[in-house]
Amino acid sequence: MGSLFNPLTLASGTVLLMNDTDPSATQELSSDDVQSIQRLQQCHSRLKTELGRVIVGQTDVIDQLATVLFSRGHALLMGVPGLAKTLLISKLAETMSLDFNRIQFTPDLMPMDITGTDILQDTAEGRREFQFIHGPVFANIVLADEINRAPPKTQAAMLEAMQERRVTVLGKPYKLEEPFFVLATQNPVEQEGTYPLPEAQLDRFMFLIELTYPNELEEIEIARTTTGTSLPTLEPLLKAEEITAFQDLTRRIPVPEHIYQYAVRLVRQTRPQEGTAPDWLKPLVSWGAGPRAVQYLILGGKTRAALHGQYMVRLEDIQAVAEPVLTHRMITTFAAQSEGIDARKIVKRLVQETTPSGLAPTGTAAARG
Repeated sequence: MGSLFNPLTLASGTVLLMNDTDPSATQELSSDDVQSIQRLQQCHSRLKTELGRVIVGQTDVIDQLATVLFSRGHALLMGVPGLAKTLLISKLAETMSLDFNRIQFTPDLMPMDITGTDILQDTAEGRREFQFIHGPVFANIVLADEINRAPPKTQAAMLEAMQERRVTVLGKPYKLEEPFFVLATQNPVEQEGTYPLPEAQLDRFMFLIELTYPNELEEIEIARTTTGTSLPTLEPLLKAEEITAFQDLTRRIPVPEHIYQYAVRLVRQTRPQEGTAPDWLKPLVSWGAGPRAVQYLILGGKTRAALHGQYMVRLEDIQAVAEPVLTHRMITTFAAQSEGIDARKIVKRLVQETTPSGLAPTGTAAARG
């Protein structure tokens, strides 16, 4: 479905988004913003080209990572070992000219192992005093490998870093440098000896990104490119300050009112306790998504629109980010699990059957009230 807004470029370069049904709802982008959106689109295209030199396939994953990065969010990567998760993230950091650290989470990992701690050292004056030694979390991109293997105390330290952009060591806060981007991985197969992430921590991840096995042709290409000479060095595309500027830009992308209403309506239908949920969903979901899901739908839609060179958020932008935003925020019932119905299938059906506000919903997913 198309948007109610039509872009109109003025002689000054300013873009006005004219509402076909409500002229008073006109939204505006400056000429600088328009040029920045065009540059971001070019950078996005070049990023996929550069990463394609070492990463075979996974184009959807690269798109989702770019969306999370420029939304100032964090992502949880789900995939079995051997799918080049670490390589992908390290090469992403290389193209973005960002500092990269990988932390292997283990059951004996303590908070100070990731945040750092005070060490007693000798000074030039011959005195001994404590000096703070930074831990691996002090980087622009942090890969938290198998995050569910760490005990809850260590997960809590990572949660503070993700949410507050800082860490606290011995009661003293230390600010993390922007941009700060956490990518955590989980192995969906082996769950022995793990500490499942609490819902509060799962909710802090903007996207759940699932990596799947490559197809046959991609696997042949992987075998060909990874068993020869060393991998190529990728060209840096952006600097940290440019990424921060693009993160600010995506927040200024206009959103039509009916898109806000659609995002709220979609999330409210995931909650079986409320009258807005469709009848077919109630026996399948025990707990739905919260308000943070609405925020991430809108932010993800804004960033996706900018990455594709659009000057406003469209319905298809929200629908494209619905699965990675909502899947890990829904808890399915035993009945759903016994029937082989996971949260991703439920989200797909909701997106197919949910219509924007003002149009009559169709199918069995009709919202009440």
